[in-house]
Amino acid sequence: MDSYIQPVEVRWSDLDPNFHLRHSVYYDWGAYARLSYLGTSGITPLFLLEHNIGPILFREECVFKREIVFGDQVTLSVQLTRSRRDASRWSIRHEVIKNGDTLSAVVTVDGAWLDTVKRKLAVPPQEILELYQYFPKSPEFYWEEVP
Repeated sequence: MDSYIQPVEVRWSDLDPNFHLRHSVYYDWGAYARLSYLGTSGITPLFLLEHNIGPILFREECVFKREIVFGDQVTLSVQLTRSRRDASRWSIRHEVIKNGDTLSAVVTVDGAWLDTVKRKLAVPPQEILELYQYFPKSPEFYWEEVP
């Protein structure tokens, strides 16, 4: 799979006083798309709870290209751009496309997995490691070697 595509809806409450999408909505959409992909792959909130594991972010960045307004049809892609082989650290890119063909923003996140009991960074369970073998990857994807 080259990309996972998640449609999203522009709601009236997503707009700012200039009647275009508020900057923070892009980040919310990225989180929604990432968790939707994990959920469709069997890594549901219940799975995360049962395994005491959760994703955390170190960095989140959005580059805005074209404005999005009420009524636009929007999709987000989910692509892994890098990962350690043990899936403990990773980066994901979302391309925000409006009306089928206009790149409106690029959201990039760097993250890891957190053991929710020990409150420390962790290597995720085998099911997540296996998922990373099939995770949609960007053309420039690479496996990061641990120093």
